[in-house]
Amino acid sequence: MSGAVELEAGGAYASLDLSGVEWAERDLTDLALTDCQLVDGQLSAVILQGAKFTNCRFVRCRFAHADLREAVFQNCSFADPDSHSGVALAFSQLDQARFHDCDLSFADIDRSSLWAVAFDDCNLRGSRFHRADFSRVFGKQARATARFHDCNLELADLSDARLAGCELTDCSFREADLTGADFEQADLNGGDFFQALTAGAKLAGADLRGAELSGLDLNGLGSFVGMKITAGQQHILLSAMGVDIHPD
Repeated sequence: MSGAVELEAGGAYASLDLSGVEWAERDLTDLALTDCQLVDGQLSAVILQGAKFTNCRFVRCRFAHADLREAVFQNCSFADPDSHSGVALAFSQLDQARFHDCDLSFADIDRSSLWAVAFDDCNLRGSRFHRADFSRVFGKQARATARFHDCNLELADLSDARLAGCELTDCSFREADLTGADFEQADLNGGDFFQALTAGAKLAGADLRGAELSGLDLNGLGSFVGMKITAGQQHILLSAMGVDIHPD
């Protein structure tokens, strides 16, 4: 029975329903779970640093003040298709955590630390990053580090996110809210920005080569000096500014 399961730090467990486990304030460093399920879990102040999760399902779960530093999630699902809700992560540490091929649809990531986090081949549709901190202070300077590669961020809320210099390649930002976000010097190569909200977004020095830029209005951006595009993309941006382009 799930209630009889006693998890220990460093332990490896497989094919369990962990819905009856008490997670609050547990030290489960380096825990390894495979093919496990957790429904309606409340994971408050739990330490899961360095933990590894493979093919696990988290349904209607909430992590609060959780330590997920260096945790690895492989092919995990955090979404509830019935209620169209996702995982809640509040006031938690996800520094250097890695998510690969995970479903984080409608995830609500609130006031959490995500320095050097990596999302690869993940579904983040409708996710919300509210005051998420991707930076770390080195000396007197704060530098952001994060990687999003080949992720679905359609309808996501990244408004006011500070992702300057970060890697966000081959991602879909269709209809996403990027209002006021800082992408200066970021690698946005191959992205899709169709109908994304970009008012006040900072794109100075950003690499947008190969990106879908339909509807991107340079006049509404916070910055764009040094933004990198290809010759084939320039007519899209000029047309959005009202420039009437004629062939030579």
